[in-house]
Amino acid sequence: MTSDTNLRSHAFLRGDHRAPARAMLKATGLTDEDLRKPLIGIANTWTEIGPCNFHLRALAERVKAGVRSAGGTPLEFNTVSISDGITMGTEGMRASLVSREVIADSIELVGRANALDGLVCLSGCDKTNPGVLMALARLDIPGLVLYGGSTAPGHCEVEGVEKDLTIQDVFEAVGARGADKLDACGLLKVENAACPGAGACGGQFTANTMATSFEILGVSPMGDNSIPAEDPRKLEAAEAAGHLVMDLVRRDCRPSHLLTRESLENAIAAVAATGGSTNAVLHYLAIARESGLALSLEDIDRVSSHTPLLADLKPGGRFVATDLERAGGVRLVARRLLEGGLLHGDVPTVTGRSLREEVEAADETPAQMVVRPLASPLKASGGLAILRGSLAPEGSVLKVAGHERLHHSGPARVFECEEHAFAAVQSGRIEPGDVVVIRYEGPKGGPGMREMLAVTAALVGAGLGESVALLTDGRFSGATKGLMAGHVSPEAAVGGPIALVREGDTVIFDVPSRRLDLAVGAAELERRRQAWFAPAPRFRLGVFAKYAATVASAAEGAITR
Repeated sequence: MTSDTNLRSHAFLRGDHRAPARAMLKATGLTDEDLRKPLIGIANTWTEIGPCNFHLRALAERVKAGVRSAGGTPLEFNTVSISDGITMGTEGMRASLVSREVIADSIELVGRANALDGLVCLSGCDKTNPGVLMALARLDIPGLVLYGGSTAPGHCEVEGVEKDLTIQDVFEAVGARGADKLDACGLLKVENAACPGAGACGGQFTANTMATSFEILGVSPMGDNSIPAEDPRKLEAAEAAGHLVMDLVRRDCRPSHLLTRESLENAIAAVAATGGSTNAVLHYLAIARESGLALSLEDIDRVSSHTPLLADLKPGGRFVATDLERAGGVRLVARRLLEGGLLHGDVPTVTGRSLREEVEAADETPAQMVVRPLASPLKASGGLAILRGSLAPEGSVLKVAGHERLHHSGPARVFECEEHAFAAVQSGRIEPGDVVVIRYEGPKGGPGMREMLAVTAALVGAGLGESVALLTDGRFSGATKGLMAGHVSPEAAVGGPIALVREGDTVIFDVPSRRLDLAVGAAELERRRQAWFAPAPRFRLGVFAKYAATVASAAEGAITR
C-alpha cells in the first residue's frame, strides 16, 4: 500500500531546492494542492493522421476528470503514432515497427524524468498498443492500458450484394481492380464506405488482437477495450480508468504484479482462440523481454497448438470486433477457454479481481454466432504456427486461421522488395502454384520489417489466395489471410537462407510438421552462401540507420538492444 509520504513525486517536488520545478509547474496552472497529490501521467497516442487514434483527445479529458475526482493530479503528454493502413505498401511503412520502440522510449523518458506516480496509457492502433505496454513494464509504476476501440464496419453494395466492410476489403478491391474483376467505380464505392468513423480497423487485425489479449492479460479492465470507439460508453470507461489508476497507486499494484509467465500464456491463448494477427508474436516476445520474462517461439507454438480457434472473426472469418462485443465480448471467449482448462484463472488483473472472477460476469447473447462452443470450434488448434526448416532455421510465423491448406510445394518467384512483388501480382505474372518470396524486408534489411498486406490482398483480389503461397522476412498485417509465412529468420540482410533462394527453386510448406524448407542440397546452398554479399544499407543516417544497427532478429521480437 502506497502512502502519501512515499510517493515518487514527493521526492521530486518537495523541499526548498525543488522550488524551481514547482515554479515552472505552477506556470501551467497547477497549485500547491495539486502538487501534493499523486502525479498521474496520461500517455496519449492521439493524432489527426488516421482514424485509429483520432478520438483519443476526448478520452484523455475524461481520464483526467476521473483522476481529479479520485484525488490525483493528471499530467497529459503525447507520443507518436504511425498508421499502418495509410503507409502500407510505401516507404513510410518502414516507420511502423520502428515507432513501437520510439513510443516505448518516449513514454519511459517522460515517466522517469517527472517521477510519475501512476500512468494511464491511451492507445488505438497496431504499434501504440504494444509500445505503451512495453513502456509501462519498463517503468513498473502503477498503471493500465485503455484502448480507443474499434470502428464500426462500413456498408456497401458490391456487385448487387450488401456487405459489411473493413479496410481489408479496400486492399482486396485493389487486387480485384488490377485483375479487371472490379471497375473504377466499384473500387471508389468500397473506398468511400469502408471506414465510417473513428476507431481501429474492425477485423481481428493487429490493433484488435492486442487490445482483446490485453483484457485477458490483465493490464486493461475486462470489457473496456472492446467498447467501440464512438460508443458513449467509451467515455465512461475512460473516466473509470482515471479512478482505477488512483486505486492502483494506493494499492501499489505494478505491472510486475500482473505480467507473469502465466498471464503471458493467457494472452497468447487469446490471440490463438480469436484468429489474431501474427504481429502479436513479435509484440509478446518484446513485452516479455521488457518484463524480464522468458518467452520463446516454441512457447507460442505450444500454447497455440493446444488452443482451439473459437471466434469467427475477419480476416479469415465472417464477423468484426463490434459483433464480438455484442455477442458477449472478450469475457465470453475467456469463459470458454477457462471451461476447457486453457487459461490460468487465478492470475490477478488490473481491477483487483482474478481473471476467473472477471469471467464469471460473462453474458452471452442468445443465438450469437461469433464465438463457437468449446465442443465445436472452428478449428481444433489455434490461429498461429511456428515453422522452422532449411529456409527458417530460427523460425517463421504462419497464421493458420482463414485457410485450409496445410501443405504446399511450388517454384519460388523471388523479389528483392515488396514493390516488385506487388507489381508482378498486378501485371498477372504470378501463377497458381507459385511461392512468392519477398526478401530484404526484415528488421535490419528493411529496415523496419514492412507489412505485406498490399501484396497478400492483391493475391486474394486476383483470385490466387487459395493457390499461391508466400514467404518473407518482413511481416504481415493482421488483415492478411492465406498460406503466408512471415518473420523468416535469419533475415536476408544478415545472410539467412532466404537470401540464397533462386528463381524456380522448389519451396515446401509442411504445416503439420512445422517445416519450411528449400529443396536445394546443402552443398549447393553453401556455394551460394560463399558467393553472397550483404547489400548496402538503405539508410546511413537518422532513425532508420540507428534502428538497423540495434535491432535484433524477428525471432527475438525485433527488440532493440
